[in-house]
Amino acid sequence: MNNPRYLVPDGTYMADPAAHVFNGRLYIYPSHDIESGIPENDNGDHFDMRDYHVLSLDSVEGRVTDHGVVLDLNDIPWAGRQLWDSDCAFKNGSYYLYFSLKDKNDVFHIGVAVSDRPEGPFLPQDNPIKGSYSIDPCAFEDQGSHYLIFGGLWGGQLQRYRNNKALECGKEPADHEPALCPRIARLSDNMLEFAEAPRDLVILDPSGQPLKSGDHDRRFFEASWMHKHNGRYYFSYSTGNTHLLCYATGDNPYGPFTYQGVILTPVVGWTTHHSICEFRGRWYLFHHDSRPSGGLPDNDAKHARPPCHRDAMR
Repeated sequence: MNNPRYLVPDGTYMADPAAHVFNGRLYIYPSHDIESGIPENDNGDHFDMRDYHVLSLDSVEGRVTDHGVVLDLNDIPWAGRQLWDSDCAFKNGSYYLYFSLKDKNDVFHIGVAVSDRPEGPFLPQDNPIKGSYSIDPCAFEDQGSHYLIFGGLWGGQLQRYRNNKALECGKEPADHEPALCPRIARLSDNMLEFAEAPRDLVILDPSGQPLKSGDHDRRFFEASWMHKHNGRYYFSYSTGNTHLLCYATGDNPYGPFTYQGVILTPVVGWTTHHSICEFRGRWYLFHHDSRPSGGLPDNDAKHARPPCHRDAMR
């Protein structure tokens, strides 16, 4: 990458940047990490996010405006704990913030909050989206239809589900079996519900076979993102425990998508989360790493735990 730039001020820890252009201005919707005091573990209990901020810029080189808290955990009626990744979409004069949150039973669902401004504040709905589960919603618009793509393994709980049903003892498939897929669902006209049952977004290897669960260098782990360029659909994602950002291409939002390669090699920290956005004629990759909180490179440790913060956005 040329001339990477940190967008978050010192002492503030933000991650999972979802970047969009609204009204000619660049807006970034991150998660907001804190020092939770909870021991690190593979379920991510130490990522105890409690609110969301919105950042905006007139130019990539310009001053970053932090619009402050736009949604707080305490304002969400169904909240348990942990506001993880979010994304935002626009339709008919309203902005819809989709967010990951555990309910009072410690189960992740996806909620919606609405505003008449891209910088919020956002008013949450009383309940999560019916039929939603897991984490990392990506809001994608194509030819007038809006889609939500979501899912994440381990702490993201995707391994607990098959065919949109929760399993009592869900786990990842065996290494030789097809990997778990992210999910995609078209949103209803009111942007508050699924218009259909979520489907598997299948990622194939170049020979046309679904990626295997044991293929940790290529299989999906978390951090869905979709964009379109010259009529092609690009689905990018994190491999999690192997610390890569990869991408695949397809002919429509539902796929199948064919694996193409690596976008970003391991950053400082355990994993990364990103978005890809065109702004004023140029394409940009936004991602986080953990330099400001003292994270150390851990590029080849397949079972290392993450540092305390996934925090600096570039």
